[in-house]
Amino acid sequence: MKCVKCESNAVISMMRHNAGFCKEHFTEYFHRQVETAVKDHSMLKKTDRIMVCVSGGKDSLVLWHVLNLMGYDTVGMYVSLGIGEYSIRSKAKVNAFAEKQGLKAIIVDLDEEGCPIPLLAAKTKRNDCSVCGQVKRHYFNKTALDGGFTVAATGHNLDDETARMLGNVLRWDTKHLSKMSPVLPEEGETMKRKVKPLIRLTEKEVAAYAFLNGIDYIPDECPKSKGASSIKFKEVLNELESSIPGTKHFFYGEFFRAAADRFPYVSNEDSELKKCIKCGTESYLDMCSFCRLTEKLNG
Repeated sequence: MKCVKCESNAVISMMRHNAGFCKEHFTEYFHRQVETAVKDHSMLKKTDRIMVCVSGGKDSLVLWHVLNLMGYDTVGMYVSLGIGEYSIRSKAKVNAFAEKQGLKAIIVDLDEEGCPIPLLAAKTKRNDCSVCGQVKRHYFNKTALDGGFTVAATGHNLDDETARMLGNVLRWDTKHLSKMSPVLPEEGETMKRKVKPLIRLTEKEVAAYAFLNGIDYIPDECPKSKGASSIKFKEVLNELESSIPGTKHFFYGEFFRAAADRFPYVSNEDSELKKCIKCGTESYLDMCSFCRLTEKLNG
């Protein structure tokens, strides 16, 4: 296949666009997709101080790389989950990337904090992914507040968002469908605005960008995610995409064109934000969910 821009040999074929690109024009295409997402959804301003939530995987490191190239003020924020070798390797990737790019990374180590995910999940008898999400949200919000960040950016791509959307539609989970937007508004002081600039790009495209631009990342899925429903939803969507190119893009885009207004954003603005009696962060309860979770470590 030839590049649609310059007729040189293509390095990537994208059936959903019926196009192939050489390295130069694929990189140009990739950057334009991020710029379009940012502009169309009013995600970011050049005056923003952006906390990029990084995991050591391809999506978040590519996002950090691209936002930095676009001239935004960015700092990476990584939570080491305390999941053995996986956490050791992923933290190393984040530190190596930051050093190579001359960027700053903020590291929170859950082993040092005394609340690694495997221990918390065992003590609370809850699903690892559920516990992990709750703990990461706490430290992301706390770090954003303490660091004076105006927005948090995550590396969720088109595959991630369509899989989440499919799961929410199959369950008709109206609360979560109301929060499918790639921009979630801030609530109070602690919960900063959250944006997802990679929503126009597939997982395959992000992986290709990382490879072509020398971004070293941990390729493994989190070992605790085995059997997660999101993985099954991705597999189903990949089968559909293979047979009907453009399915993911159409599914995601048409939701916002034809259905999103039926699921208005559900905030907690009717409830009064308080200060958690234990850690002082904002909460709608006297004690925040993170502190209620970690209290069980002493039980």
